Amino acid sequence: MCQMASGQLSRAEALACSRCRHACHVMLYCDTNTLLFGSIPIRHIVLMQMRFDGLLGFPGGFVNLSKESLEAGLGRELSEELGVALQILEEDHVDSCFAPASSLSSSTSPRLITHFYTKKLEERQIRAVETAAVTTATDHGQEVLGMVRVPLHTTKSGGGLASFLSHSFISNARFQLLRTLTRLHLVAAEELQEALARSLKIRASTEEELRDALALVEGETP
Repeated sequence: MCQMASGQLSRAEALACSRCRHACHVMLYCDTNTLLFGSIPIRHIVLMQMRFDGLLGFPGGFVNLSKESLEAGLGRELSEELGVALQILEEDHVDSCFAPASSLSSSTSPRLITHFYTKKLEERQIRAVETAAVTTATDHGQEVLGMVRVPLHTTKSGGGLASFLSHSFISNARFQLLRTLTRLHLVAAEELQEALARSLKIRASTEEELRDALALVEGETP
């Protein structure tokens, strides 16, 4: 997946790029026995967030390697965005990738490397994170508009994961999510393929709706 997002790096290669910008993000998740509507197994809780720019992403942010390690910087960002102190270890590191060119502010900006981590928690800890993110996090309502649980299920109408994947994600976030769901066996490969195929149809339908909405607004503009 990282190759698709412009190039995978080893941790050492990434750290050696002193002229690059670095950003760290983490996927927090847990197992659950909860049933949706009393019949649909949720199986796992995976947290993402709605960002200030309207895009979906994982908790985290930019790290200054001249002042802090990757993990220390990520911990600092999580404290600001989630309102809780979480210890992120080097062993939680999954991969490092160059961010897609489209996520750079300009052609002259330093390359951005995204470092991705996963951390499995207990369900009570996930709930505590969700509560703190709303009640004590300094970034709530500003840089972070709210935490979001990824719907890993599929409803009878085809909703759920497919609809979620059709939304807009920041930088490598969609690839990071898909790769991790596969690597941790949180969603079967066949289910993921079906969800992605359906999400493409949803995107096509959404584009048509947006064109109609644009035409309506333009028609009402004096």
